[in-house]
Amino acid sequence: MESVATAIERLGGIADSAPVARLAEAFAGAGRQLALVGGPVRDAFLGRPVNDLDFTTDARPDEILDLVTPISDAQWDVGREFGTIAARIGGTTVEITTYRADSYDGASRKPVVEFGDSLEGDLVRRDFTVNAMALSLPDRRLVDPWGGFEHLMSRTITTPGPPEVSFGDDPLRMLRAARFSSQLGFTVAPETVAAMTELAPRIEIVSVERVSEELSKLLLTDDPAPGIRLLVDTGLAQLVLPEVPALRLERDEHAHHKDVYEHSLTVLSQAIDLEKSRGHSPSLVLRLAALLHDIGKPATRRIEAGGVVTFHHHDVVGAKLAAKRLKALRMPNDTIAAVSRLVELHLRFFGYTDGAWTDSAVRRYVRDAGDLLEWLHILTRADVTTRNVRKADRLSFAYDDLEERIAAIAEAEGLAAVRPELDGQRIMQVLGLSPGPEVGAAYKFLLDLRLDEGPLGEDEAERRLLEWWRSRS
Repeated sequence: MESVATAIERLGGIADSAPVARLAEAFAGAGRQLALVGGPVRDAFLGRPVNDLDFTTDARPDEILDLVTPISDAQWDVGREFGTIAARIGGTTVEITTYRADSYDGASRKPVVEFGDSLEGDLVRRDFTVNAMALSLPDRRLVDPWGGFEHLMSRTITTPGPPEVSFGDDPLRMLRAARFSSQLGFTVAPETVAAMTELAPRIEIVSVERVSEELSKLLLTDDPAPGIRLLVDTGLAQLVLPEVPALRLERDEHAHHKDVYEHSLTVLSQAIDLEKSRGHSPSLVLRLAALLHDIGKPATRRIEAGGVVTFHHHDVVGAKLAAKRLKALRMPNDTIAAVSRLVELHLRFFGYTDGAWTDSAVRRYVRDAGDLLEWLHILTRADVTTRNVRKADRLSFAYDDLEERIAAIAEAEGLAAVRPELDGQRIMQVLGLSPGPEVGAAYKFLLDLRLDEGPLGEDEAERRLLEWWRSRS
């Protein structure tokens, strides 16, 4: 096991940097304590990039501001009432917070802010032991009263003090435990899991926005599945994302269907692998769609003759359920629309293997996906979880063929922006119309024509439009 001394050496580069050295010197000169705390210490010990520099001190906010002003390029309040002052020193942004000794009333996760007088007292109020370590400056002494380093080495998530107290004070920490288990690849301690299970209903006092933020952070980790499993197993998911545990459909010994819950987690993992291999940054839209793509199955499950289980129209039902859940989580409207659309379209490709699609069908596939086409490619490929190698290969080759056809048609026809040759203004001129429903109907006719037959040219489009208009009359 790595020694504490060796681990502290990793923090030397941060402590030796000019901005941190100047900060430490200023506080020491004023007789004040200063320590690098929390995430930066944890990440440095793990060899992960350190992006944020958070410090804690016994100085009060006004004194912090007085101490950093002479050595910084800019200063601003992050939350003076919470004891936090930020500054930019030599191009490096730092946040310094007065020791806290908060108390909670039990009815809200918002603490009664109280400033503390000791570093150890500040550390006990932090969420997990691996985040409750500090490097005292300038003496570079590790302050670790709760065994965070040992838990870091054993890859364990647990709380300083009893987890029932920690989660009772701030229930959002239960979601953070799930997120950190995925983000760090750590195991949550059994007593911590037990407290999460017991106190799961307390999550209801947390604002929807904070819940949504933590779920998003969880999904954007490299491997969200362990965190999702933890939320489901503790009952938290039933309260914040109930459609996911609902995927654990009851098994009938005479009925045959795959485990939808496990399938959905596999699709999510495969989508993330494809997202990376195709050179994309993590996409919340894609990952939500992968996790939720089959949430319409519980509502549409039917057992047919012979024990065959069907889920007819689960794509359409699932799209509506996804939109409803994401609205309840107050996700952005564009995220809701995109996820719902991907869920609705996720089965579209599987008709491709039944018979050759015409060019018209390919154009419509692209048109319906719009800006989501790349995510639809990934979701559809990830949705193949069969253990039948021959079937998996057949579907993969078929999708390769579809992507090649899309590329070929796009190159020949400019498929990225499929529009009729005539816009609304020209349609009104040709038909002598004023703005109204007839213009929309004419535009749809020309768009369908474009999708069915490809580019026509303006003259032919006008001729076909007039022919269509006369036939309507």
